[in-house]
Amino acid sequence: MRTLSGKTIFITGASRGIGRAIALRAAQDGANVAIAAKSAVPNPKLPGTIHSVAAEVEAAGGKALALKCDIREEDEVNAAVAATVDLFGGIDILVNNASAIWLKGTLDTPMKRYDLMQQVNARGSFLCAQACLPHLLKAPDPHILSLAPPLNLDPKWWAPHTAYTLAKMGMSFVTLGLAAEFGPQGVAVNALWPRTVIATDAVNMIPGVRLEMCRKPEIVADAAHAVLVRPSDDFYGHFLIDDDVLFAAGVTDFAQYAVNPYCEHLIPDLFLTDSQLAKKPRS
Repeated sequence: MRTLSGKTIFITGASRGIGRAIALRAAQDGANVAIAAKSAVPNPKLPGTIHSVAAEVEAAGGKALALKCDIREEDEVNAAVAATVDLFGGIDILVNNASAIWLKGTLDTPMKRYDLMQQVNARGSFLCAQACLPHLLKAPDPHILSLAPPLNLDPKWWAPHTAYTLAKMGMSFVTLGLAAEFGPQGVAVNALWPRTVIATDAVNMIPGVRLEMCRKPEIVADAAHAVLVRPSDDFYGHFLIDDDVLFAAGVTDFAQYAVNPYCEHLIPDLFLTDSQLAKKPRS
């Protein structure tokens, strides 16, 4: 069985939520994990820092590098990538997890919030890929995995929150372009998206969502792991759904990922097509 042992993984937004879960799953294999995020000091409203996650990674069996990094800033990204290469000797995997969210309509979206989402989601993913690619192209099985949805131009996903949809689809279009450019060169560039809403701090931004109707971040982490251990050759340009990936890998018990294993009505995530929405989460 392939593992991430000895691989170096650069994860953005890894101080909490899905990014943290991916870091800890990689650590179980003995991976080197660069934890890149802005959260360097504790925040009572948002638990988790780059340092607390680094300690968890080390405790789980991995090696960690805590990197205070705002992915909107080119100099900070380049410095974080350089520090990772200096310590671990290279980069095998980039996980574009960092994202900003604001689920409101046009008249209720300040331009400051609009700019933040564009800078973090699409631009940040592009910048991190640009900085990591010279090292990824030297790696034996390089991957770029972005937490981005399948491309969807259905107006129903654009009308309620045009600014956020544009920013999030921007990550998907960056994935599409990078896959076309670097996939033939051996870099596995793909996107991963959860079928259901995941119980992270972001759910506070989604009206009407209760935690018991969500899944845990670990389902995305396990799906990411299943993707990242695959050989990179000829595996690019895919927009993957977490439980599909795990089912194909042989997982049959999905109740383990539910916040409430007895909840029969999990909330589908945003941006799924009608056919994907019609397909119930595996249980």
